[in-house]
Amino acid sequence: MAGTAGGVDIAIVGGGPGGLTLARLLTLRGIRTTVYERDAGPTARTQGGTLDLHADTGQLALRAAGLTRAFRRHARPEGEDMRLLDHTGTLLHRDDTPDDAPALRPEIDRADLRDLLLHSLPPGTVAWGRALRTATPAQDGSDGWQLEFTDGSRADCDLLIGADGARSRVRPLLTPAVPDHLGVNTVEGAVPAIDLTHPELAAVVGRGTYWVIGQGRSLAAQRCGDGSVRVGLSFYGPADGAADWLTTCGIPFDRPDAARAALLPLFADWTPECRALIAACTGPLTPRPLTALPVGLRWPHRPGLTLLGDAAHLMPPVGVGANAAMRDALELATALTGETGGTEEADAALRAYEEEMFTRTARAADGAARVLAMMTAPGGAQAVAAFFRGE
Repeated sequence: MAGTAGGVDIAIVGGGPGGLTLARLLTLRGIRTTVYERDAGPTARTQGGTLDLHADTGQLALRAAGLTRAFRRHARPEGEDMRLLDHTGTLLHRDDTPDDAPALRPEIDRADLRDLLLHSLPPGTVAWGRALRTATPAQDGSDGWQLEFTDGSRADCDLLIGADGARSRVRPLLTPAVPDHLGVNTVEGAVPAIDLTHPELAAVVGRGTYWVIGQGRSLAAQRCGDGSVRVGLSFYGPADGAADWLTTCGIPFDRPDAARAALLPLFADWTPECRALIAACTGPLTPRPLTALPVGLRWPHRPGLTLLGDAAHLMPPVGVGANAAMRDALELATALTGETGGTEEADAALRAYEEEMFTRTARAADGAARVLAMMTAPGGAQAVAAFFRGE
């Protein structure tokens, strides 16, 4: 690896929040960067629901990227509202965000965040339709890499950064660690234009999140900026939490109408609003097993290579992962642009980034694991309510 701003070719594999934030930060500093993204284009698939960007992580990275104003156009502080209930409909905790509250953790739709990051990059920064097949060390003896993609194309780089998520193709170059099943399975759906199609359910959800926790399962309905509500069902009972439950439960997820009909009896003794939200979902229902990497995962440093985001520290989805990835991007960009130009200095920058990232994200991952354990334990609804009350 040679050179600083003008002399290092950096390949980022993965165009999620972390990868795109890093590309923006490096581009601002004059470092040649290409993002290789497996999606065929920016609208190839839906981006999911919303994220709450924290002041000291996600928002901090956007500020360094010069994107605070763009972020505020899409951010929804009212999205921090929350109603937490048990399965009988008993309200256990409620947060209502004042209009003048500081935007410490405002919500933004994942699609809006991706769009604002994409629009901040020079044309051609993202190479679409490039799913990584292999990465091999450069044959010239340098610390660089030769990349081959599933479409047969190839590329060379001085520094390879894996930002390619839970099923990272870059991670095995550094560690044999793979995500473990957490005993939780999820099913995601959406109610589009809820204020028009189901105003009574829109009132139930409110401006933010309607969260119901029962024994062995939970339901979270989250308001999005496009007028839809994302509905997530989690299953974590002795049987429903099995690693193979999504394939053995008999629910035909490839037939959404039949799948909704099969899901409703599983919530037969829940509040009617929960069953109504499930029934109101239209379009596909997406089943996902919940997985995470070991808390505190580390790997031996390897020159010219590192990871960020879920590729490095996949955590339970409790509002931490995307923020950690964007903070990774900020720390890595800062480290790389602080080096003085030689191979040894650049390698020292990567080592410094990894040590900071290992320590910081181990704390975040441990906290995320604790929240998931609290939610899925007997009496989870009351425990989570006490947590939010600061008890």
